[in-house]
Amino acid sequence: MPANKNALTRIVLLDKLLADRYHSYSIQDMTDYLERELPRYGQEGGVSKRCVEKDIAYLEYDFPMLIEFERYTIDATNADDRVYKKRCIRYADPTFSIFKKKLTEDEKAVLESALTTLGSFDGLDNFKWLAELREQLKLETREPIISLSKNLVENSTLIASLFSAISNKQVVELTYRKFLDSTERKVLLSPYLLKEYNRRWYVVGGAYDTNRILNFALDRIVEIEPKTGYVFKPCETDLEERFDEIIGVTFNEDAPLTQIIFWVSDDVKGYIHTKPIHGSQIHIKGERADKLHTSYPQLQSGDFFSIECRENFELIRELTAWGDDLVVLTPTALRNKIEERISRMASRYKTIP
Repeated sequence: MPANKNALTRIVLLDKLLADRYHSYSIQDMTDYLERELPRYGQEGGVSKRCVEKDIAYLEYDFPMLIEFERYTIDATNADDRVYKKRCIRYADPTFSIFKKKLTEDEKAVLESALTTLGSFDGLDNFKWLAELREQLKLETREPIISLSKNLVENSTLIASLFSAISNKQVVELTYRKFLDSTERKVLLSPYLLKEYNRRWYVVGGAYDTNRILNFALDRIVEIEPKTGYVFKPCETDLEERFDEIIGVTFNEDAPLTQIIFWVSDDVKGYIHTKPIHGSQIHIKGERADKLHTSYPQLQSGDFFSIECRENFELIRELTAWGDDLVVLTPTALRNKIEERISRMASRYKTIP
């Protein structure tokens, strides 16, 4: 290999691809990657497929340390969505990288501390890699300091598999069943986020064919299959902003952001103050509160609050969960839906002798 800066940069970049166990790269993939990345290092002029082949040959036969490669094929799709056999290459040893270095004592101490804290979360004990890393670093087993509710899934490896897929930007195929339908369905997904709500975990991702943001409860997922022949599609939606606009995980595109004003009784207002129903919650005070008391004379005690979010199933369930200690005042359409829900509930109770 020529002893120049350009060649060394290529080797550093190729090592990253060859050590990647979550994506599969052909020689052409590597060539395209170098074409994109080398200009960022101030190196123009491009790179050919033949040049990459020579770099791989140098690593395999002339590099100062022994390197073994694994050559294999996968099913992939071309620009016309036709399936073909793509020939790929990577290091045979999944832990190998020519630029790996040992941790310093300071780095090891910091990592031990972080892993000890992370390992204290009962809900994460099913991460196999975490247990293995803790063993390699010879960390002591400690009593849990923080305990999370354990309500993950029957197949507890799902959350770890999805965690890895999201971290490594890997497309997956989910096989799942809906609650009301036992028929199994499959969907290709670029996973973006693991989210917990009401003691249930969800994976949030983009449908591969439409880019539509979808949510899947982990306890409805039957199987996860990594798909190495597909290019991960980055999320074009600000997920943090998306979830800031709702309660729970159900995002109704047609539901606008709406200001909701509600009253709570003296018995529960302390709970609502300290644990807001939504992040936008505002305690209505002063002249505005006086006007509301005047408009609703039957609500002289208690406090008034407002939130701004999109209507969904979780919102209605949360507002009705407080029973007669919480009354929605506006908007009228939402209040009517809650009244209907309460009426149906009362009717069911009346049918029971």
